Amino acid sequence: MFGRPGKRGATVASMTLSVSSAAAVDLRREPADDVLERVERALQVRLERETLVRKRRTIGARTDRATWVRIERRPVSRIREQGWNGAESAALLEGVIQPAWRAAVSWRGEDDAAMWRADEHDLLLSAPVKPGGVLTDEPVLPDEWWAALNGTLDALAAHRTSRIATPDTVTITEAHISEVIQTVFPGLPNTAVERWNPAHADLNWANVTAPEFCLFDWEDWGMAPRGLDSAALWSQSLGVPALADRVRRERADDLSSRDGKVMMLYACAKIAGPYALPQDPRLEPARAAAERLMDELQAD
Repeated sequence: MFGRPGKRGATVASMTLSVSSAAAVDLRREPADDVLERVERALQVRLERETLVRKRRTIGARTDRATWVRIERRPVSRIREQGWNGAESAALLEGVIQPAWRAAVSWRGEDDAAMWRADEHDLLLSAPVKPGGVLTDEPVLPDEWWAALNGTLDALAAHRTSRIATPDTVTITEAHISEVIQTVFPGLPNTAVERWNPAHADLNWANVTAPEFCLFDWEDWGMAPRGLDSAALWSQSLGVPALADRVRRERADDLSSRDGKVMMLYACAKIAGPYALPQDPRLEPARAAAERLMDELQAD
């Protein structure tokens, strides 16, 4: 997915395309030739099949004009409230390092259970830090990388939007935060949030590149409790203690605030929740951090 930035383009008009949209679909296993062909026709581009990256609900591929196309399937219930324009609205954010957005096409599946969207972006200049799985080895990240991360998150927080962040495609609310935390770590009486800022809402090591920093996949960005992104990256680093400590130092302003501590506890609860895996190297550090955070929040 690497190449040089180009110019942003306009949105391709939405189309009604025919494609199978079963209620439960794993795009790693389902045939996708018809989807790829429709996207090629709509965006007037050829997808290079040998570069396909298939995930549970997304497919990505390089194109013959040296761009990258990301295709996502999302249930209608997940996008009913705020629509689905995260990529193009994020393209207008100033001071944020991201691949330039060019065009998009979207359509509703034949059975009305899901909507599909394909976004075309410039290629990334560097590789994702950890394309998949849990990070267990400390990446080599120069000071310039950390400066770019801080500059991007600080610039993002200075913006305002009517969008509400949807981490894991779930609209984030105080009620949702409280439910996630109380389910795993009961007993904390107050998880209220005071300050909300724009957040990427899917900040993890698969969505940032190195050695040149870039933050991509902006479909879920929007207003969120202060510290959501910083806490997410910190929690995804718990398998590498030195890296988690570095994230905490770099994002100290966020993570030392009460809202930031609530977001850290929220991130720990997502790791240690009902679907926790005993072999996850983040699990025990998350539980230990949660005990400390509970004590600090109760003292506050």
